[in-house]
Amino acid sequence: MGSRSLQDIGPLTWPGVPLGAPLIVAGPCSAESEQQTLEAARQLSEIGIKVFRAGIWKPRTMPGGFEGVGDRGLPWLLRAGRETGMSLATEVATVEHVHAALDAGISILWVGARTSANPFAMQDIADALRGHDEVTVLVKNPVNPDLDLWLGALQRILGAGIHRLGAVHRGFSSAGEHLYRNDPQWHIPFELRRHAPGMTILCDPSHIGGKREYVEPLAQQALDMGFDGLMIESHCHPDQALSDSAQQVTPQQLKSILERLVVRSGTLLDDELALLRQQIDDCDHELLAVLARRMSVARQIGRFKKAHNMRVVQPTRYHDMIKARIDEGSSLDLPVEFTQRVMQAIHEESVRQQIDLFS
Repeated sequence: MGSRSLQDIGPLTWPGVPLGAPLIVAGPCSAESEQQTLEAARQLSEIGIKVFRAGIWKPRTMPGGFEGVGDRGLPWLLRAGRETGMSLATEVATVEHVHAALDAGISILWVGARTSANPFAMQDIADALRGHDEVTVLVKNPVNPDLDLWLGALQRILGAGIHRLGAVHRGFSSAGEHLYRNDPQWHIPFELRRHAPGMTILCDPSHIGGKREYVEPLAQQALDMGFDGLMIESHCHPDQALSDSAQQVTPQQLKSILERLVVRSGTLLDDELALLRQQIDDCDHELLAVLARRMSVARQIGRFKKAHNMRVVQPTRYHDMIKARIDEGSSLDLPVEFTQRVMQAIHEESVRQQIDLFS
């Protein structure tokens, strides 16, 4: 795997980006046509963006959707780079993608969350990169919140001799309804920083938020936490985008966002208290999402009871439930009184919502 470790990786630099300034990587989710790609590149270059991103191979969760234009999009990216002077970045998910991008002269490759979760795929990509130590590789976090998977993916790329290496935090997939498209779980990139203190770590607020109105607050939060920059999806006509339309911003919207962002002195990334507080915030988000799901199920039960002319409150069920939850809480070192108060409050709200259905 090579003699170097992630501890040895230093920060990434690009021409035109002052040392210490946040690195902004921006561009459309997908290169859809030559005109659309060039229009986005020109407008982003005009607002000072130095690194242009666009996907040409777009693996989707379900077949049948737009999955990118493929190799024919590479010349569009190259023309965009020639005309604007921006560095070019695109996603690779297979060995064939790597070879095609390198042959075309793309200088920055990123590995997506689905791919970084697969050690077999990561090793294939690492082997394909061997001997190309001039290329920059950014590895997004895996879809599931597993720090070791992320570290392993990065170490495989490093083991291939790639030293221009960085990470991108784009959040983690989770079941159920949540505020954001992907759960941030900020403590995981914090822990990544401990393993690779000098490595560039970007935040992708577009994929975390899933909606364009979340891009700015998430971007500010990331900078406040000490991330080294941002990867943001930007499309000249986002509502017409063939992929991820809801989370893309126009270049002018991006310009306004970047002008409002505050880069504070110092960093909270290594602050133990900040890490613990963020974990509290993550727990609170999870609690609220679970409570919302529980109330949804309670309303379904209420509709069933109404349809079958049943009483809302079933005393035997209530007492059995409270006792079972108190016993479970005790096994988790939660005080009996605390568990009882919490469960009684939750049950009372469930009953109230069911009674509302009868009125």
